[in-house]
Amino acid sequence: MVEKLRVELTSTNVENLESVARQFKELAEQMGVRLRGPIPMPTKRLRITTLRNPSGEGTNRYDRYELRIHKRVIDVHNPDERFIRRMMGVTIPEDVKISIVMMT
Repeated sequence: MVEKLRVELTSTNVENLESVARQFKELAEQMGVRLRGPIPMPTKRLRITTLRNPSGEGTNRYDRYELRIHKRVIDVHNPDERFIRRMMGVTIPEDVKISIVMMT
């Protein structure tokens, strides 16, 4: 029997991430399953600074790019098989990555 299910959601688009987390939360409330989360984890920021002028001559101007990676963790306590099957049926956008770990 699975005692705990940990769902990790990762995305660069925070709106899609929040909508998927909200769907999981609503599903748990409908089925009467105990849920903890969604817990926001620290946002990773990947920064890249590049020189605009490829020749290196002239004034130094830089372009700065940043990619933010958002993450949410949801813990489901004592999920039954019905809940897991319904959870697999939730539509997940392309830019949201999901990882499910079952803990006994």
